[in-house]
Amino acid sequence: MSDAARTYLSGIQPSGLLHLGNYFGAIERHVALQERPGRHYYFIADYHALTTVHDAELLRRNVFETAVAYLALGLDPERAVLFRQSDVPEVTEIAWLLACVTGMGLLERAHSYKDKVARGIKPSVGLFTYPVLMAADILAYDSELVPVGRDQVQHVEMTQDMATRFNETFGSRVFVRPEMLMPETAAARKVPGLDGQKMSKSYGNDLWIFESGKKLRKRVNRIVTDSRPPEEPKDPDELFLFDLLALFLPPDELEGLRDAVRRGGPGAPGYGDLKARLAEAIEERFAPARARREELLAHPERVEEVLSAGGAEARRKATEVRDRAYRACGLR
Repeated sequence: MSDAARTYLSGIQPSGLLHLGNYFGAIERHVALQERPGRHYYFIADYHALTTVHDAELLRRNVFETAVAYLALGLDPERAVLFRQSDVPEVTEIAWLLACVTGMGLLERAHSYKDKVARGIKPSVGLFTYPVLMAADILAYDSELVPVGRDQVQHVEMTQDMATRFNETFGSRVFVRPEMLMPETAAARKVPGLDGQKMSKSYGNDLWIFESGKKLRKRVNRIVTDSRPPEEPKDPDELFLFDLLALFLPPDELEGLRDAVRRGGPGAPGYGDLKARLAEAIEERFAPARARREELLAHPERVEEVLSAGGAEARRKATEVRDRAYRACGLR
């Protein structure tokens, strides 16, 4: 079977307003993949968000904002199933079944757990067992292809290990072994934050997808640069500002700016010029999506209808897989 006729699944955690890293690292790709025939499941990982978000109203707002963002940016409910993770409680049952055959050593090797603890996040049991619930999210829908970035490869590898272990333990092919769908080289674009590190809400260096006007320009102006004057020649490869410009500008314009900065001299663009062009390009790129977002905000019931319908469809599939797993291990 070709990749185009298989089942795809991915999720995104509603831990805050979605930023450019979320868009270019995941959302843009998810929207493009729905053009392929097959089943497409995209969930808002509110169970996972509980490892860091402990404000009920904030979590509800974040879930709603995430759904609005996906719909405004082009996800089509007629071609992809968009749903809240918590609308499918069967995934927690599957997670327990997986936990019963998963070794502690596998979880102790999880990069994401180590990274979050290193950043000062309190190591709860939920954070430690996060990969088990993530595996259940993937396996609950017989997912065959999981779109991931290079920093998420381990999550799918751990899911493969858990699926294989369960199937071997109970002598039955209950779970489909998923494969990673890596981005093509052209799509694997670097999205630095305002300080040059990876863009992240937790680092406070992010830029909201739907920011506009004066707030957008003010935020873009916070991009870290040095104090060299415009006329001084510079290597554009050493300026992460160009990594952001590359996300929005056509190749010929981008190369023209790179050449001008490389040459320096009178008339060369300064950092302020480059930042102004970036803000303008962001405004242009997301203008249609901002308009759709405003329309959705004016009709929140439409968003809820999409999530409820998606949850019901996803739950039907997860129940089928849960029941298959129960029968294999002797429950019910």
